[in-house]
Amino acid sequence: MMEDIHKLFAGRKPLIAMVHLLPTLGTPLYDVKAGMEGNVEHVRADLAILLDAGFDAFLFCNEGDRPYSFHAGYEGVAAMTRVVAELAPTDRPFGIDFLWDPRAALAIAAATGASFVREVMTGTYESDMGLWATDAADLLRERRRLSADGVALFMNVTPEFASRLGSRSVGEVARSVVVSSLADAVLVSGPMASAELDMDTLREVAEAVHGEVPVIANTGATSTNAASYLEVADGIIVGSDLKTDGYTWNAVDPARVESFMRAARP
Repeated sequence: MMEDIHKLFAGRKPLIAMVHLLPTLGTPLYDVKAGMEGNVEHVRADLAILLDAGFDAFLFCNEGDRPYSFHAGYEGVAAMTRVVAELAPTDRPFGIDFLWDPRAALAIAAATGASFVREVMTGTYESDMGLWATDAADLLRERRRLSADGVALFMNVTPEFASRLGSRSVGEVARSVVVSSLADAVLVSGPMASAELDMDTLREVAEAVHGEVPVIANTGATSTNAASYLEVADGIIVGSDLKTDGYTWNAVDPARVESFMRAARP
């Protein structure tokens, strides 16, 4: 799969920009007055800036749907599918992240032509959302049932807002995720959205994976640390640093986007 991922991203370490939806139908912060049209136009404006900046790929995410749920509602899947189907780029890869329901993300990806999904797919955690028990076996069988084998599974081994239960090291977990859970890529995160990840953890995961699948830095990338991330990681997913004041739920700031791209791809 490493070779397939390189082909997907034109043979270089990808810079993947987050495309955050506003709160969607049925969630506590949904803007009834603006409605789904407002959500579409917000995403359209953010995406236009990111497209012009030259990112290698994009990751659509229902970031506004706080507090997050393990089980997506029909309305959430419908809302996100509408936004992605209407706005997804046709000249670069894009992915789906539905917080925190891997089956929902996979279904949206299969319906919209996405190339990958990002989710927590293995392990058990205590989390802000309660006890979190995942099921990679079910998800991979669902991928086969949907004839979506071409959708790569990016598995987060250090998820935000959660702590893994158990005594294995992160390197042991990462190695097992590749061998047993059949990850197409492994992601390393900090403790929450926008939080810088631990570089020792990133190195440990990279060493454990042995280059068999990409290891991607998943949170905390900024214009000041992007170069050091890329010395170890096979790619970066970035969201918060591209926003006004570096705040996850603000709109994309063209000046911050330009600064990040200069640093990450001088």
